[in-house]
Amino acid sequence: MKRILAICSLFVLGAVTMVAADQTWTGKISDSMCGAKHNTAGEHGAAKMSDRDCTLACIKEHSAKYVFVQGAKVYKIDNQDFAALQEHAGHSVKLTGEKKGDTITVSKIEMAGKT
Repeated sequence: MKRILAICSLFVLGAVTMVAADQTWTGKISDSMCGAKHNTAGEHGAAKMSDRDCTLACIKEHSAKYVFVQGAKVYKIDNQDFAALQEHAGHSVKLTGEKKGDTITVSKIEMAGKT
């Protein structure tokens, strides 16, 4: 009986560790105002902007937050002060972090296509 209990305990501890482990996704750094689609003319007057410039402007001018977009799904980013967010705003990236629900705590960001 003790042996079965010990094996079950190890299984549960292993499952908890696996859930909390960092994962890596490919997507784009955007802002909470635009999400998956940037409408620069509607948001910033007649000015046509790149996705990067639009993201940075929304963060600065509209108090938007950084988000991570994968396909049509938009994830909140918990640690908004992560230094690489501004560097990679509007870029396609490989993002590594821990996901809880629809929020990711970022631990690493690199340009997509780099290893």
